[in-house]
Amino acid sequence: MDALFDSINVRDLLSARDLSDPTCPLSAPDLRLLIQRLESHSLHIKSKVGSYLLSHHHHFASLFSLCNDAVSQSDLISSNLSDLLRLISDRPIDVEIRDLIEELSEKTREARTRRELLELARAVVEISQRLKGVREGIRNGQLKFAAEEVRELKKALRLRDGDRDGGDIADESEREREPVVYGLLKKEWSDCFEEIQEVLVKFMQNAVRFERDTNRLLVQYRLSLNGVDWIELRTVLEAMDVVGILDYGLAKLADLIIKYVVSPAVNRGSPISFVEELNQDPKEMTEAVLKIVPSVEPMVENVEGEAIYSAIIQLIKFIGKRICFENGSWIESFGRLTWPRISELIICNFLSKVVPKDASKLADFQKIIECTSQFETALKEMMFISASDNKDEKLSNFAQNVEVHFASRKKKEILGKARKLLLQCDFDVPQEYTRKGPMLKDRAAVNSYEQVVDLLFLSERCVVSKAAIQLMELVHQTLKDVCLSSTRVALEFYRAARDAILLYEVVIPVKLEKQLDGINQVAVLMHNDCLYLSQEILGLAFEYRSDFPSSIKEHAVFVDMAPRFHLMAEEILQKQIQLILYNLKEAVDGADGFQNTQLKQQFELVKFSIDQVIFILEKVHIIWEPLLLPSTYKRSMCMVLESVFSRITRDILLLDDLAADETLQLQRLIHLMLENLSSLFESLDADSQKEKPREDSTPSLDNIIPSLCKIRKLAELLDMPLKSITTAWESGEVVSCGFTALEVKDFIKGIFTDSPLRKECLWRIENSRF
Repeated sequence: MDALFDSINVRDLLSARDLSDPTCPLSAPDLRLLIQRLESHSLHIKSKVGSYLLSHHHHFASLFSLCNDAVSQSDLISSNLSDLLRLISDRPIDVEIRDLIEELSEKTREARTRRELLELARAVVEISQRLKGVREGIRNGQLKFAAEEVRELKKALRLRDGDRDGGDIADESEREREPVVYGLLKKEWSDCFEEIQEVLVKFMQNAVRFERDTNRLLVQYRLSLNGVDWIELRTVLEAMDVVGILDYGLAKLADLIIKYVVSPAVNRGSPISFVEELNQDPKEMTEAVLKIVPSVEPMVENVEGEAIYSAIIQLIKFIGKRICFENGSWIESFGRLTWPRISELIICNFLSKVVPKDASKLADFQKIIECTSQFETALKEMMFISASDNKDEKLSNFAQNVEVHFASRKKKEILGKARKLLLQCDFDVPQEYTRKGPMLKDRAAVNSYEQVVDLLFLSERCVVSKAAIQLMELVHQTLKDVCLSSTRVALEFYRAARDAILLYEVVIPVKLEKQLDGINQVAVLMHNDCLYLSQEILGLAFEYRSDFPSSIKEHAVFVDMAPRFHLMAEEILQKQIQLILYNLKEAVDGADGFQNTQLKQQFELVKFSIDQVIFILEKVHIIWEPLLLPSTYKRSMCMVLESVFSRITRDILLLDDLAADETLQLQRLIHLMLENLSSLFESLDADSQKEKPREDSTPSLDNIIPSLCKIRKLAELLDMPLKSITTAWESGEVVSCGFTALEVKDFIKGIFTDSPLRKECLWRIENSRF
């Protein structure tokens, strides 16, 4: 069959071989021949096909039968599919399947929920039964069982320490979301916890008691409470440890031990010792007794320390063995509760009181340091205090810092002494330093008095208070101790010296507040004190710094305090000057401008005002001259005189239309004032000669107090003729006294009436070269 379907080559059927030649086209005979040959070939092919079909008839029959079966099967499937589609379209099966699946899921969830609820109910019932068992165990004396159950139920209920008393769980909203049954169970557990805690604490209180009448600490090992008998002390402690209230249960015991046993043991002056007594049955011990026995031997410092430490160790051993049953964790718990108070008692009642009062005895304190260190080492071995935490070594730290404590005590003593002498000093000025004193005129005798001191950098001497002298003596003694002390002690002494000086600045201004508001000797004495202290402070570094310990030299500074006292001295003096100037102003204001002195009443008023000025200036003279430094006295008094004289001169020059009698009265008043102040002028003149001695005459006070010269010249002008005044102006005499041309012209206009002579004199004054 493959040969029949091979391609037919037309060239093989034609006689002409080259069909592609356009010059030789096919002829009619060739075409007929070609048709005949094609028909013959076709018949041949049909014959071959027929023969093939006949020879393979069986195969073709099987093939056709198979095709017929396939068609029949396709028709059957199509029919079944049509039936199925018709059935689905009439009633949707997928909805029913979905409903069945959802129902099955719901039933499964319900079954799971019921199973979980059943398990929860079973757990709730079990916890409730166990809580009831706890209560029964407490009532029956099964304390350890009850404690373990409370601990386990706490874990089962997932409670925290803060939930014991029904406290916060997380917040209020979370508590509201809790199941009611959980809240009830938690409440019941909390009640059980409080009940067992109360029972255990009562057992503990009954177990250890102190009999005050016999001074005995009694420990019972067989306990009874509320009908529950024969409970062992060890069982109570184990139960408290299991529940987690060991510290709480031992707290009252710790208070009892501290109050009745430890305090008497460390009370300095009443040494005691302990005697242990055991009362036991033939089979087991039922109680232990620790008896406090007063010691008859007197105590000294070192022996007292050993006795105290020995007694405390004996007590701790008794507690560790007879109460804590040598359980390390129980001993540690008791130590945490009592050691802070025990160490504080030992420090306050023993160590702080045996700190040496003299630096030479510091070396002797080494024995107490060693004894204290051995004491704490013994406590560590008994596990009463931590072996790794240095914070528990309170006694050793205090003892090893004895130098600091010694210096601190000395500093307190120094400051206390400084404060006491400052408060007790009355700042009275001795009679010798008043104007009425018999020694005032004898400067040498006055300077030899104990309250006269040298000012180091001023080459002058002044009177100071006893408080200032005693304060500086205390400071000097303290700084001498600095030079002889160790570094830490020297530092505290140095600070004490500074603080003692600064106490003057704090105490005295407050103490003398009322006196500083008036014109008196106390204020001047305080001024001198501050000046003296500032000078002494400047000299401290020069005097002592070279002998200070090397580490103190870099930090020791005093010069910073000197300006403070110098400024305080100046402020006090300036305040006194302002008070004086205010009083003088009030006195001059009372003269009412010095008007109408020709009238008797007005003259008396002005004279009274002048008398007040004289009185104030004489009072200041009496107070200042004996106490102030000569230079300070001169400077300050000249300032006061300049102020009051310039004011009086100005008021008189402002007068106009003066009568002849009025000018004479004014002149009289000025002379009266100057005559009464002659002693004051002499004191200033004497101080000027002492300060600047010269071969010729000393500078006149007129040069020191310009207004003094002016008021003297004014007194002369009040009684001078017009021409003489003009001549004195032209000669420069009036100008040299401080008058201006305007003042002189106004003065002439106020005294002399208008006339050609007055006009001429005024013109001459105006056109003069001055």
